Amino acid sequence: MPEPFDHLKAALSDRYILERELGTGGMATVFLAHDPRHNRKVAIKVMRAELASLIGPQRFLKEIETTANLQHPHILPLFDSGRVDGTVFYVMPYVQGESLRNRLQREKQLPIGDAIRIAGEIAAALDYAHRQGVIHRDIKPDNVLFHDGRALVADFGIALAPSQGDGKTRLTRSGVSLGTPQYMSPEQASGEHDLDPRTDVYALGVVTYEMLAGRPPFTGPTAQAIFQQVLSDEVPSLLPKRKTVPPHVDAAVARALEKLPADRWESAAQFSQALTDPSLAGTRGGRGVLKRSAVPWGLAAVLLLGLAWTGLRNERSVVPSTGPVRFSAEYDAGVRPTYTPIVRLSPDGRQLFVTGMVDRKEEVFRRPFDQQEMAVIPGAGQGDQGTGNSRPFVSPDGRWIAYFKQGKLRKVPVEGGPAIDLGVSDWAGGSWGRNGKLVYSRSYNTGLWMVSEGGGDERMLTAPDTAKGELGHWWPQILPDGDHVIFTAYRTPIDRATIEVLSIKTGKRKVLFTGGVSGFYVPAGYLLYAAGEAIRAVPFDLKRLEVTGVARPVVDSVAMNPTDGAAAFDVSENGTLAYLPVSSYVTETDVVLVDRRGVETRAIPASDRYDHPRLSPDGRHIAVDIRSANSVGDVWVFPVGRAGGTRVTTEAGRDFGAEWTADGRELIYSSEHPTYDLYRRAADASRPAQPLVTGGYDRYTGAPSADGRLFAFMLSATNRGSELWTVPLKGEPKATRYLGNGFNLAHPAISPDGHWMAYDSDEAGRVEVYVQSFPDPNLKRWKISPTYGSEPLWTRGGRELVYRKGDSVMAVTLSLETGQIGQPRALFGGRYPDNPGWTRPRSYDVSRDGERFLMTRLPADRPRPRIAVVLNWFDELRAKSPH
Repeated sequence: MPEPFDHLKAALSDRYILERELGTGGMATVFLAHDPRHNRKVAIKVMRAELASLIGPQRFLKEIETTANLQHPHILPLFDSGRVDGTVFYVMPYVQGESLRNRLQREKQLPIGDAIRIAGEIAAALDYAHRQGVIHRDIKPDNVLFHDGRALVADFGIALAPSQGDGKTRLTRSGVSLGTPQYMSPEQASGEHDLDPRTDVYALGVVTYEMLAGRPPFTGPTAQAIFQQVLSDEVPSLLPKRKTVPPHVDAAVARALEKLPADRWESAAQFSQALTDPSLAGTRGGRGVLKRSAVPWGLAAVLLLGLAWTGLRNERSVVPSTGPVRFSAEYDAGVRPTYTPIVRLSPDGRQLFVTGMVDRKEEVFRRPFDQQEMAVIPGAGQGDQGTGNSRPFVSPDGRWIAYFKQGKLRKVPVEGGPAIDLGVSDWAGGSWGRNGKLVYSRSYNTGLWMVSEGGGDERMLTAPDTAKGELGHWWPQILPDGDHVIFTAYRTPIDRATIEVLSIKTGKRKVLFTGGVSGFYVPAGYLLYAAGEAIRAVPFDLKRLEVTGVARPVVDSVAMNPTDGAAAFDVSENGTLAYLPVSSYVTETDVVLVDRRGVETRAIPASDRYDHPRLSPDGRHIAVDIRSANSVGDVWVFPVGRAGGTRVTTEAGRDFGAEWTADGRELIYSSEHPTYDLYRRAADASRPAQPLVTGGYDRYTGAPSADGRLFAFMLSATNRGSELWTVPLKGEPKATRYLGNGFNLAHPAISPDGHWMAYDSDEAGRVEVYVQSFPDPNLKRWKISPTYGSEPLWTRGGRELVYRKGDSVMAVTLSLETGQIGQPRALFGGRYPDNPGWTRPRSYDVSRDGERFLMTRLPADRPRPRIAVVLNWFDELRAKSPH
């Protein structure tokens, strides 16, 4: 080894054992060392002597002391620091994962979702540090490390706390520069003394740009050449370099890279939020970009009331423009969107209605725009089912809400009062016309029906043409003439669905276009619809009932349930737009293995939109769904602890909820063909999928028997709840009904000895876990969960049952032959979402010995969902989609 290394090794020998040099740079050299006191590997960074001399060792140690107090999941912590041989050192954990620089060198450009996630994790670290008074000053890919797939910001040890010292030390002499030219803000490049957190926002903007474009916005042969560009040149747009970058992401990055700090995002948190919310970024160029808080609620209320009054005075006129105004309506704490997300506005644009889950209960919320909080509309929710079936819509005067509950179409005053039954229905939305008529979809596979607002005169308007693949006629809208109805003729795959118009008088239908759902006419002269993750607009002649132009995207990101085409947006008659962005509907999750004490290990290194993870019988592989808010989704298989999974399903429809067969050779999953049927396929995708149970009703996976002979599943039986069935896996696959009682039964699991069936049911008014004799259900039955429970699984040879209770995993010992059932106890809890709904497979899995649990985990800093609201939106609509 060279002599300097030996000298340093001897100087630190009382505390650390230096092993080798890891790397060197302009400011420091990093060594791998062993910490014998704690028996761990560490990285020791030793500052260059001239840099330490320039700042002063004591000053440097004081700064290290400041940053050593930063404790955040995305900040690499500091273990120790000190002086040695005229310079200073500090000690960090040794992270074996690669840096962002390594990944960029390997991949050059990152997937857009990965880039936004990584930027968000860096932003969370910076926002925390800034709130502690610490500015990093050297954010770059080299200082972002990955540990267990999570980004960690390193080198806070050379950050400067603005609250300490005179802040006037210029680190530019002798070629020593605190910062890297490509990532330095204009004020940093020009040598300004007083820097604030916005200099880190700029650097993070550069890093985000590089992750998306493959290079920083400014490069050159020398530092001086780069500084000149940083100070004077306009930042090139990302879009010509990569057309798949969403415009709002390009706009958010452009604002982060503004020359003047005053023109940038005020905080790293704002920048992170703008990357995921199109309503916050505005347009590129910066002048029209508004912060989330830019329109206070009081001002929003005044604007809305004024616009509403203008609109009510003349329904056919378009509100005079003062330009679009944007703000967000955040869900209250503890409320999250339902599986079928619904966003509705009153026709005058003064009230917002949404569906949301509170604990296990679905509610319909009302939020007048002159108030700050959501209010529950009593009785309009669905209770504990959690499937989003209420699907509310609003009366023309905004005083009533119509909704679906327990197979009935009902209405209730928005201020509260008794509900009134109007007809039979339990499915996909409706419309309330000014003529006092309501048009709605009666059930999953039926057409449109109409009833008066007083009820009692139901009549059928349409019937699906099953020969043409129509599953139902959903999401109707009564047009202003009261005679014509826009609706979705739903098919799968979803790009085969058609938007059509119906004459109530004649019964004639006309297809307007193919490839969209949730068609909606707005009085600015457009037909809106959802396609992919976007809202698109096409000019529409209301008199001729014809499309008259080309469809164009007008909103980049809107949540949609791919099962029924429910798109979460609405537009009032006076031009207020409200929608739920995808980022507030579907969240990236981690897949983790958790032991019975709650200790986690990462089961799949990278985060994604995972759901329904399943552990193979030998414990070596994981089957999991990957889907976006609007895409159909597919089943993937990953080796435990490794990335680079294999996509098993490739069908056009949605494939999800895969279960391993007992021998681990096949997967059984639900597949859209066009109803949800059960299919089986080799787990390594070596053979094509084969049908197991098809035709008639939707079917959702349960679990195989331990001996591999049977598979238990759920069947959605229209108007009689969901039922439990089984099908043989060997011989003729003839399905047999095991249990149905008119309620929603879900998540069946056969005991290892084959004598009992565990499942959950909502028959008690909430979801509870039951065990019943099998195959004859009439012999014995026990309720296992005393207050609430779902998704049961057998462990330890049938001597224990585990189940979900909210975000916790419960366990109960039992001996069913003697009827001895223990007291349920919580094993562990955390950010682990459950799936109590009968249309959704289990949210978790457990190893055969009951010692390891496979869970999806939500991010720690998950923001509250929010509805994006745009006043005066028609001006923007016309600009994006000119006639």
